[in-house]
Amino acid sequence: MISLKNISKRYSTRVLFSDVSFDVLAGEKVGLVGRNGHGKTTLFRIITGEEEPDEGKVFQPNNYSIGYLGQHLAFTKPTVREEGCQGLGPEEIGAEWKVEKVLSGLGFSEEDLNRNPSEFSGGFQMRIALAKTLVSEPNMLLLDEPTNFLDIVSIRWLEKFLRSWKNELVVISHDRDLVDSVTTHIVGIHRGLVRKIKGPTGKYYTQLHKDEELHEKRRIEDEKERKRMMEYINTFRSKASHAKGVQSSIKKLEKMEKLDKLEEIRTLSFSFNYESFRAQQIMDVNDLTFSYDGKDPYLINGLNFTVNRHDKICIIGKNGMGKTTLLKLLSGRLKPVGGSIKTHTAAVPAYYEQANTADLNDELTVEDEISTGIAFIDKSRLRGICGAMMFSGDDAEKKVKVLSGGERSRVLLGKLLVAPSNILFLDEPTHHLDIESCQAMMDAVRDFEGAALVVAHDEHFLNEVATKLIVFKNGRVFLYPGNYREFLDSVGWEDDDENKPVVKPPSVPVAIPEQIPSVPPKNETVRVVKGHTSKMKRKARAEFVAMRSKILKPLEEKVKSLEDEIISSEARVAAVNEELAKASAKGGLGAIRRSELSRELKELAEKIDSCYTQLDAAMKEYDFEKRKYIDEI
Repeated sequence: MISLKNISKRYSTRVLFSDVSFDVLAGEKVGLVGRNGHGKTTLFRIITGEEEPDEGKVFQPNNYSIGYLGQHLAFTKPTVREEGCQGLGPEEIGAEWKVEKVLSGLGFSEEDLNRNPSEFSGGFQMRIALAKTLVSEPNMLLLDEPTNFLDIVSIRWLEKFLRSWKNELVVISHDRDLVDSVTTHIVGIHRGLVRKIKGPTGKYYTQLHKDEELHEKRRIEDEKERKRMMEYINTFRSKASHAKGVQSSIKKLEKMEKLDKLEEIRTLSFSFNYESFRAQQIMDVNDLTFSYDGKDPYLINGLNFTVNRHDKICIIGKNGMGKTTLLKLLSGRLKPVGGSIKTHTAAVPAYYEQANTADLNDELTVEDEISTGIAFIDKSRLRGICGAMMFSGDDAEKKVKVLSGGERSRVLLGKLLVAPSNILFLDEPTHHLDIESCQAMMDAVRDFEGAALVVAHDEHFLNEVATKLIVFKNGRVFLYPGNYREFLDSVGWEDDDENKPVVKPPSVPVAIPEQIPSVPPKNETVRVVKGHTSKMKRKARAEFVAMRSKILKPLEEKVKSLEDEIISSEARVAAVNEELAKASAKGGLGAIRRSELSRELKELAEKIDSCYTQLDAAMKEYDFEKRKYIDEI
């Protein structure tokens, strides 16, 4: 166990925390929570001795070992296996099986264990460091955002591992489900103070909210009492008969503790800017096939699904399987090898990928960089978006080059909020956010009136947001038409035994080969067999495609005709309105012509409404028929 007594830490004039005292007793597992920048990692470094507190002391027993997953990587061995064995104690030399078991759980294949750590991406290198920390079996394990570079399968493995951990544990994580799953207590840093409670994060935040409400009520009541006492003193100060009462009130007033109003804590608070979309279906994906070299085996093979205007579709699976690639295909940043992606003409997309922070202009201020997302934006609205991204006041004038990684990600998010959209493409939007900001992001995506396709590993996010899933699992990709809890109940991750990380694909143009897509049945687990398809299967598929086209093609043509009619009618509405505006300005339009144009506008509005009604019905019929054929494959 360890004990922190009266710990304080400040940087210049900024106090991170003061007079912190709490114990981590034998066998306790603690979730350390608090907003980004409020001192969680600093507290870790004080516990490990990497940093000294300004005041106070950390007490721990003799020969008490602490394992800390830090952010700086240093490898000295030629293979992953040997590097992992660096974490074993002197008495465990030769216990390679422990290392191999942990590395396998974190996504490494048998072949990977003999590769040099330098061959892997930063995310997999962080997993090697995590494995070294876990196999060292210290008395206390300190983990700072251990899920940042893990996929959903590895996160679930880590949860099981930490639940079975017998010694003490302190973990910092924005993944609320993980914290609640593996910890017995919460230690929270808030307004420079630290408190420890037994129970999950929900209990901690509920208590925090109640305490702040109580503080504000007490402050208001105290202010009223002070005002009443001052009025009494001022009224009767000059009257001898009240001298004793006045003096008593003055002394009481002097002794009263003045409660300060709680300073507002900046947090993400926003909603996406919705562009109206009236049709039922916004995107239709048919037999989508893709690989970076244009050849089989395909990264994505024969994927079919539709996106309706209110869908929240989360893309899930192991790292390296193609989730971000799929998002880039759907958003038009990559071209498919085969199949088609049909996006409605009225679709207005918005794309967010945290890895794109390098594209920000370092010489621009925060507000100037955010405003580059649109030709014109009102200054007050721009400042409002900056404030929502926690860049209020002078912070909006900061140069991008001085921002941290998390702050740069918030600038990207601010750019996304500037322009209206009706379909969002979001790649791990909660990465690097704290728990409070993650909740704000979840609320914004869930409440968005349009559609959203989101790559996500955070199971709390998936449970809150997803209405459908696109799943990469066991070498295949398919649509699951239910929510995440239903997916876990009916499909789950337990049989996903592929551990090999995929090497980063080359970014070179490729030729488009002949494709033979395959489609998984709805709600069934089917393994895609890679290699050449037999002639018999090709013939059967060709016959099937011909039959499907015979049914679906007329429906596709009907949808296209209605869309064209809507576009034509809306263009005519714009032209009529322009004619009326010009005539109004010049005063040259006669009463008869105005009447004709007004009547035409009314007819056009009725026609457009009718077309949208027919379009919704046609899309539903098309979606129904298409789903029938997918189920039959």
